[in-house]
Amino acid sequence: MSFKKHDRQYDIVVLGATGYSGLLTAEHIAVNLPSSLKWAVAGRSSDKLQKVVSRCKELNSHRIQPAIETYHLNHEEVAQLAKRAFCLITTVGPYALHGEYAFKACAEAGTHYIDCTPEVPWTLEMIKKYEATAKESGACMIPQCAMESAPSDILTWVVAEEIRSKFSSQVGDVVMDLYRLTSIPSGGTLATILNLFGHYPLKALRQSIEPYALSPVPNSNARPKRSRLSSLTGVYKIPGLGLLSTSISGKANEAIVFRTWGLFKQEPGLQKEFYGPKFTYREFMYAPGFVRGMLTHYFIVMGGYLLLLAPIRSLIRQFVFKPGDGPDIQKAKEEVIELRAVSKPDSEAEKDEQVMGKLLYKGSMYYLTATFLAEAAATVLEEDDSSRLTGGIYTPACLGQRYVNRLKAVGVQISTEVQKL
Repeated sequence: MSFKKHDRQYDIVVLGATGYSGLLTAEHIAVNLPSSLKWAVAGRSSDKLQKVVSRCKELNSHRIQPAIETYHLNHEEVAQLAKRAFCLITTVGPYALHGEYAFKACAEAGTHYIDCTPEVPWTLEMIKKYEATAKESGACMIPQCAMESAPSDILTWVVAEEIRSKFSSQVGDVVMDLYRLTSIPSGGTLATILNLFGHYPLKALRQSIEPYALSPVPNSNARPKRSRLSSLTGVYKIPGLGLLSTSISGKANEAIVFRTWGLFKQEPGLQKEFYGPKFTYREFMYAPGFVRGMLTHYFIVMGGYLLLLAPIRSLIRQFVFKPGDGPDIQKAKEEVIELRAVSKPDSEAEKDEQVMGKLLYKGSMYYLTATFLAEAAATVLEEDDSSRLTGGIYTPACLGQRYVNRLKAVGVQISTEVQKL
């Protein structure tokens, strides 16, 4: 499929291309996106950007190589760059410190926007400030379109589509299980997490992860009740998934999935994919045993409170990667992520069956982030249904089947099956 015609200089600009995730995003574009793509890599150092271009040429010399765009991190220069791009991918974090320049510029210029932030409070802040602007300009903006929170959001969408297809039903409760994850966080990721706890007060952090806090429409539908044992231990037993415990990224991902629910209910171009009024969502992590699950739960809960203390954050910074650095690329190729999700139809007639969905990826988790970012941009470029996304702040699942197909084509394994209970 050919790209949309537009009057911008570039199809895609990668902002922060000299960083760890930005470089991998540029590499993915060089190898996987059409050779006719008009694109640029942007950063503060022309010398470092030239190395990025050289790396892209080394990977694929038979394509249009990216142009180099240098900028200073201020609204004027970022705004000028945004006006020249059809779609801007930004990997410049922490977003609570540096992200608003690009977000505001894209919302005002009608430039489509994609990022990899895990910072839910910042996402909520951007929605409040710029959603009306993006709707007016026609900018389709997708924050948290990477490891947080694209896998959970996409797998939920796939499971919901399977329920709709197999049972002609809307969706009931979805339970997501981070079954496997072998990864070491980069310096940029760690800096973002540490800054999150220092930048926002506890009240703001809590408010942003309340169910449906990011949703454009409210929902009073209660989640399934927890047993007293689960409330005390943080351990759950879910049919088809086994023992589960608290997930370190669960709340960030839940926020995006709940926003997807609200967008599908509200947006005319997405309403046919609405999950339904009885939809609920919970996300956990696989627990290899009851005791380990309980210990994991309390470690995550207590760790969150400890990160609110500045001395603890300063201590952690002494022992982790610095921003721009990350795990060894060759070792990272051995990493694995696997998510499993189960859901039942919301109809009473189908009590003895459920849909199991799986998302599996083998390779660097930061290359997976690059994959989600670049393929989302390509989906926006190729989208020819103008009634689907008309402008506003969306979620990864709003890109629909074309995005799923693109992800599958570059090594993200996504599957579903119907299980008897």
